[in-house]
Amino acid sequence: MEFCPECGCRLEPKKSDGAIVLACTKCNYVKKAENNRAQAKVVRVIQPKSQPFMTIISEEDQKVKTLPTIHMKCEKCDNTTVFVWQVQTRGGDEASTQFMRCTKCGHTFREYS
Repeated sequence: MEFCPECGCRLEPKKSDGAIVLACTKCNYVKKAENNRAQAKVVRVIQPKSQPFMTIISEEDQKVKTLPTIHMKCEKCDNTTVFVWQVQTRGGDEASTQFMRCTKCGHTFREYS
């Protein structure tokens, strides 16, 4: 396995004008393959699909007051109503984490189950 000297990404074997070269998919650096192993037939290169990032609650969603509420005392302002939601922050075999956000001051805290 070789890496691009310009950007550090992995060089992948590609066919170019009937010959196999090592090419960088990020910066388009190309290097002629030097040994016989690189000249071997390239059957298929499998690239993992990137997973979209998950945002727990965006700033825009925080303005919408549609989350369920429960009666619980806020640690910061002593208000007794908080928004509540659950997120699986640890392993799938462990309990989820319950997050609370005060409806008055916006202080967010959590409770591990």
